[in-house]
Amino acid sequence: MKPICRSVWRMMAWAIVAVLAIGPRATAKQQGYGTLSGVVSDPYGTPQMGATVWLISEDLGGRTVSQLLSNQYGAFVTDHLKPGSYSVRVSLAGFLPAMQVHVPVSADLTTTLRVRMNSVFASLDTLRRKPDATSETDDWKWVLRSSAATRTILQWRDTDPDFTATAASPEHPGTQRVHGLVQFTNGAMRPGSPSSLPDAPATTVSYEQPIGNLGRLLIAGQMSYERGASGSFASVWLPSGAAGRGPETVFVLHQSKFGVAGLAFQEMRFDQSQQIALSDRLSLRAGAEYVRAGFVSSVAALRPHARLDGHLAPGWSASFLVASNPPLDHWERAGALESAIQELDSLPTVLFHGGNPVLEGGWHEEFSIRHKLTSRAKIEVAAFHDSIQHQALFGSGPAATPDFVQDTFSQALLYDGGGANSWGTRVTYRRKIFDHLEVAGLYDWAGALTPSGPLDPASADFRNNIATRNHHSIAARVSGKVPRAGTQFAASYKWISGATLSRMDAFGEAESEMDPNLHLSIRQPLPGLNGRWVALADVSNALCQGYVSAGGQDSRIVLVPVFRAFRGGVSFQF
Repeated sequence: MKPICRSVWRMMAWAIVAVLAIGPRATAKQQGYGTLSGVVSDPYGTPQMGATVWLISEDLGGRTVSQLLSNQYGAFVTDHLKPGSYSVRVSLAGFLPAMQVHVPVSADLTTTLRVRMNSVFASLDTLRRKPDATSETDDWKWVLRSSAATRTILQWRDTDPDFTATAASPEHPGTQRVHGLVQFTNGAMRPGSPSSLPDAPATTVSYEQPIGNLGRLLIAGQMSYERGASGSFASVWLPSGAAGRGPETVFVLHQSKFGVAGLAFQEMRFDQSQQIALSDRLSLRAGAEYVRAGFVSSVAALRPHARLDGHLAPGWSASFLVASNPPLDHWERAGALESAIQELDSLPTVLFHGGNPVLEGGWHEEFSIRHKLTSRAKIEVAAFHDSIQHQALFGSGPAATPDFVQDTFSQALLYDGGGANSWGTRVTYRRKIFDHLEVAGLYDWAGALTPSGPLDPASADFRNNIATRNHHSIAARVSGKVPRAGTQFAASYKWISGATLSRMDAFGEAESEMDPNLHLSIRQPLPGLNGRWVALADVSNALCQGYVSAGGQDSRIVLVPVFRAFRGGVSFQF
């Protein structure tokens, strides 16, 4: 037994010697390898689980040496790589593949990577130009607009305007990641006109596409399937990258059903404008739009517009405006995506006179002077002249004569009220109370179509009993944002002396964002959705004021400058 025990102990001793001899060599060999680790995330830094990671050796002619999966923290690691250069390719469902080349791996060291997976829309940021100037620290701007689409032509800021800069840089991709907007809404703010957006459930999409050195392209479209398909399309090309600086091209196309027979009504608008810096104190913005509309017969018009802005002295500026078409109401000025959607409703109202289509519009001339009272208060005084050939009158009820155009799917009426000619004056005051609260006041003395005798829709003298008369009006507006809740709100009320059948000073109303009577607008981000889902609500003429009965108290026809209307829904940004 003793020889056997001795032999066993002898074998164990040799085994220990062998381990001690081989161990250092194996450890030294293991230390000759490198480690590669990384984290996979989306463009906003959220770790992504289940991403497939291929490690490709560039020294071995592109051979794949390892395949990994990211864990619940988006991390992956491998610690048995030969020193050299590697390519790392990552793929994940719903994202574009990511590739990093010439990744060095050194012996006894750990190489760390951060792989960001881009979606299809986020990848478009690579085309975005870098800004040449810093962004604004104060987003409170007085935006003055021109002509039908109320295009921005001058931003009156706390500093004096500089007209020498004819191009503005687009936003930095790091400060604005939202390039798409989808809205699901019901209702419309201008019912009764075939050129308006449908007063029905609709889906609207707006997208902003940078196109390199060619600037930016804004695209918007709306489709409604209730009561027959109708849709609108709009595109805005900004070669300078920003609205109101440099050239601007707008194209709008609208199609809807019209009449009892359901005829296809089509309307198209093409606008081209250019801003020119005449000097460091003088700027000119001029252009023209071509409009064509109709169904059986059509009408077309070429309508110019121009505006000259000048800096008189520190805190003083003046403008002279000539335009051939009335503006529209724009209550959403949050950004470019909303502006593109507003262009869908920028078509002029189409009237019918003697069975033929005509376009509402005429000429508007205005001279205004603006003064910055303090860093938070501004005042503007303007004198203007309106000469309209065809003034649109809206109403509700059954059509009494063929001159009243009945909306196909509602009781709304449209009537050509004839010509109007008037002079007027306007005083506007704005004050920023707090960082998130602004108030404005307006006094207006302007002309509007007014009943001058009994209004009998069945009478041939109906248009003769309508005359242009000047009225006084006082308006106030409060707008702001609730800091914690993020609620954006705007409320305005405009009182008008006497009964009117048409809008008075449409340019002033569009510039100051004040409708007749009571108007409410609310934008509420939905909780828990990172502010990308927002509830929308707009109410026009909430108190149902200003309705004028036509044909006596028993008549079912009423005329009103602004309908009581509601538009609501939700929007999603991406």
